[in-house]
Amino acid sequence: MSNQRSGLPIINLPSRPDGLLLAGGAVVCVDDEFTVHDPGWVMVQADRIVDVGPGAPPASAIDAASRIIDTSGGVVMPGMVNAHTHLFQTFFRGLADDKSLLDWLTHCIWPGAAHLDASSAGLAAALGLVENLRGGATSVIDHQYIHASPGIDHAIMSVAEQIGIRFLLARGWADRNYDKRLMESPESVLGQAAALHERWHGVDGGRLRMQNGPLIPWGCSDQTMAAALAQARSWGVGTHIHCAETSDEVQMSLDERGVRHVRWLESLDALGPDVQLAHAVWLDDDEIDVIVNTRAVVVHCPVSNMYLASGVPRVVEMAERGVTVALASDGPGSNNRQDMFEVLKAAALLQKVNRLDPVALQPHQVINMACRGGASALGQPDLIGVIEPGRQADLLVVNLESVFTAPVHRIPSALVFSAPASNLTHVIVDGRILIDDGELTMVDEASLIAQAEQAAANLFATAQIPTRLTNA
Repeated sequence: MSNQRSGLPIINLPSRPDGLLLAGGAVVCVDDEFTVHDPGWVMVQADRIVDVGPGAPPASAIDAASRIIDTSGGVVMPGMVNAHTHLFQTFFRGLADDKSLLDWLTHCIWPGAAHLDASSAGLAAALGLVENLRGGATSVIDHQYIHASPGIDHAIMSVAEQIGIRFLLARGWADRNYDKRLMESPESVLGQAAALHERWHGVDGGRLRMQNGPLIPWGCSDQTMAAALAQARSWGVGTHIHCAETSDEVQMSLDERGVRHVRWLESLDALGPDVQLAHAVWLDDDEIDVIVNTRAVVVHCPVSNMYLASGVPRVVEMAERGVTVALASDGPGSNNRQDMFEVLKAAALLQKVNRLDPVALQPHQVINMACRGGASALGQPDLIGVIEPGRQADLLVVNLESVFTAPVHRIPSALVFSAPASNLTHVIVDGRILIDDGELTMVDEASLIAQAEQAAANLFATAQIPTRLTNA
């Protein structure tokens, strides 16, 4: 029966099997030893992993399973975390081609986003969350900074609830130096965050959560930043912010405040394990020292950094010094996909070519960033990211018997350098099978695409932004 709370073609979430066994293929645990059982098996009860092991599953696991997924020829791995995106930008794909970040914001994002309402934002988010699931992300951090119309945050949370993904909305805001249609007063920043926290934080056993999302250093005043940070910490939630994405933005901070981004954050006591720094491209040695000492999380967006020509962050150096690094696609407006398999490969290759070192970043390291680094960014490092008893059952099954991957000599290499997202056969979140043998179980995908395309066309017609351009 369709669920019409958001006007989406949503089917009720599937129930959890009474005992789910995945067996026959390999299991990449992403534990401290990066254990690979080949073959191996994983047993799930309700929303939790209860056992995992090498070889064939014991008779007790087979007897306890009401559903057995044959993973022969494939691999089970933890679901990945897309640790920084902007879901509304699914409607903006391809419009940032050949533009710098600031040019793209001024001429595309701001004029279009100013016309988003709750309905269109919900459709954009639904499209983006399905894309994330199909791209290997079982968890998403949405840096959601568009509040041009009442109810957008709540519409996006409602969509995430219905689709079944693990979701953290970083409520973005700017109270100065930004497009006037998208800025908020300090009172609105704090009041809207409080309402969002009261309604949504912790829903469905913690699958849905919210946190503070100051947008960019140059868009946030010291006073509102300090107040929002204190509010978030009083709730025990984190803070998510763009940091040193481009050299121009760093220079803006130096010109106005006399300090670089990380030092500005440090001056406000706005760094710690509860803080995620998206991009962190233009850091000097001193800033990396500060991040090491405060244990802030860096979120690396390799495809976006290349797409916008923003630069190459010092990811290898940060990781070697113990900085927790997560991976992300960034918004579809500056990528243009939310495909974590693409992100895995791009992250490894970008560091290799930048450092002229073929072993700069290896497959097991980028998988660890996408799973365990992402779990830390999400604020749930002990809950997801590893296949071991007691962890939440957020799992992927990836087929390796395909022309893209066969023959497989090293499983981590196949996952990072060979496997496309289309090789995903099953996606499990919170013990629910959301993609089953390649098919969505909770969304009419064709209807969703059709609705989203119409809503996007209406949005850009209203905003008078041309989307069908021909080359000269």
